[in-house]
Amino acid sequence: MKIDNDILEKHLDNIRALQTPSGLFLASRANVSTGYNKAWLRDNFYTCLAFEEVGDNETVVKVWKALLAIFVKHREKINWAIKNKPYATYQYIHARYNPETFEEFWEEWGNKQNDAVGAILWKIGDLEEKGIKIVETDLEKEVLQTLVNYLGTIEYWQDADNGVWEEYEEVHASSVGACVAGLKMMQKLVFIEVPSHIVEKGEEALKKLLPRESKSKFADLAQLSLIYPFNVVAKDTAREIIRKIEYHLERDRGIIRYKNDRYYNKNSDGYSEEAEWCFGFPWLSIIYGNLGDSEKSHQYLQKSLKTIYKDQVPELYYSDSDKPNDNTPLGWSESLFVVALLRAGK
Repeated sequence: MKIDNDILEKHLDNIRALQTPSGLFLASRANVSTGYNKAWLRDNFYTCLAFEEVGDNETVVKVWKALLAIFVKHREKINWAIKNKPYATYQYIHARYNPETFEEFWEEWGNKQNDAVGAILWKIGDLEEKGIKIVETDLEKEVLQTLVNYLGTIEYWQDADNGVWEEYEEVHASSVGACVAGLKMMQKLVFIEVPSHIVEKGEEALKKLLPRESKSKFADLAQLSLIYPFNVVAKDTAREIIRKIEYHLERDRGIIRYKNDRYYNKNSDGYSEEAEWCFGFPWLSIIYGNLGDSEKSHQYLQKSLKTIYKDQVPELYYSDSDKPNDNTPLGWSESLFVVALLRAGK
């Protein structure tokens, strides 16, 4: 498939418009009324994938240096958590930050998001392995070690967290898997010590959870992260996860997050009219490409193209409608679309 460079540049520009002077990306537009004009750890992880894919290492380094700077700023809090083990959500590493001051947002929020910490560790290790230098100072090395120690202290393998969707506290396969992937990547760095038992406990917990996402969710869009980018499940498990997501969660304009998801549910009762998340299609396109199924990869890319609204990829569409929500564009959606577009053209 030939890449349309005009489409590619348009969507890269959509993402660039979300970047702040510090390097961090807002989740959505600066003037959005939904609260998405903040910098999330997870969103920055996914949003930056597009620039890595196009080989824009300058942007990649700037983003990841800023993310490391957040942890440097809050290292005393992280060290406190390691010594005392957090018992309240505000004592956990927070999910959202002011993109310029790197201060935490302190309103009540589902801040127990272990997957975000795992994702940070995984990508820093991945970039280092690729020769893209992120960790340079002794303080940065020290902070990475504290993040490893933090995951051990909270016992991530059995810690009920808010997960990728920042909601109900459960032990989530997507969170445990992200931490396992991050810790295994850290084991490759000579300046980081990762106790082998904290990796093994995570792997054991993941095996027990899969193919479910959690006790309450048998299929969940977040499980795609176990396949891409983290690659922590065997191919047969990956295919089972994909099959369940396609059968139970796929809709016309995206993938619902899970059954009876209340977020932007069109039904006032919160049932059966779940919002359709746009980044599900490019995510599946990337995954099928990685599995060597170019036909399915191209099919999902075509579905991705149909989610574009006024040259932007939204967060989601209301069930069975052509109406997106206000988080348009969503940086994460735009990024996965760019990655899918580029890979389909190879």
